[in-house]
Amino acid sequence: MADLKNKIALISGGARGIGGAISEAMAAAGASVIISDQLAEEGESKVKGLIEKGYPATFIKHDVTIEQEWNKVIQHCTKTFGGLDIFVINAGIYFPSLIEETTLEDWRKMFSVNVEGVFLGTKVSIPEIKKRSMNQDSSGSIINLSSVAGLVGSPNHGSYTASKGAVRLFTKSTALECASLEYNIRVNSIHPGVIDTNMGTQVVNSMIEQTGTGDNEARAQLSELHPLARFGKPEEIAKKKMSDLNAHDLEQAVKIIKGSARSMGIEAVSYTHLTLPTNREV
Repeated sequence: MADLKNKIALISGGARGIGGAISEAMAAAGASVIISDQLAEEGESKVKGLIEKGYPATFIKHDVTIEQEWNKVIQHCTKTFGGLDIFVINAGIYFPSLIEETTLEDWRKMFSVNVEGVFLGTKVSIPEIKKRSMNQDSSGSIINLSSVAGLVGSPNHGSYTASKGAVRLFTKSTALECASLEYNIRVNSIHPGVIDTNMGTQVVNSMIEQTGTGDNEARAQLSELHPLARFGKPEEIAKKKMSDLNAHDLEQAVKIIKGSARSMGIEAVSYTHLTLPTNREV
């Protein structure tokens, strides 16, 4: 696990699920943690639990589709802990829909959260992260949560796969841009399969609706797609992401293929040959 002592980490959508697990893992590794989320009650509860364990943490309610709120979040990071080193852009939405039944409003809603949220978060965080990353040996880090759905197509998920594919390519461009400008910021994307979270339950419900099967049968069929014949766990995603913080690739996509850990069929692919000097850490 990475040593995040003296690091400041922001996790959007960090109240529960994968974001919640990453928040806990980063706090346990020594980072000061800021959780932003629309779910105020769950976010406050998560922060309360971290503080009770002795970890520095704070929460701010946040709509990722509003640029002004992004500015407030970054100001909150600076005012509370003094800056920002690591940003996990995790907030996202999911809903299935046939292309011919998808309204323009639905399409825009998906992209507003899953794509524009990533763009806005990246835009406002880079200036703050580089204040610290350009003046110290250790690099800054932006981590985008994409999906296996951003790597392969899927019927009944046109808008979702398109949004997650956009996150993947935007991550690659951001990584190369930060490298060319010598910001000392690494940018990575991670691509989970079906994880046992609220969103994972939505995937199950979608399958039930499409096939007419029961809950247990739908879960069993989806589990068969996983190398270990089960859904991934949020904690396994967090563990993998923590190990990546010790890596030196400027941009890589970690594909967690229908699973959530190396033993479940993980494949890491570096999309650039540019690496930071080996003496640089997170």
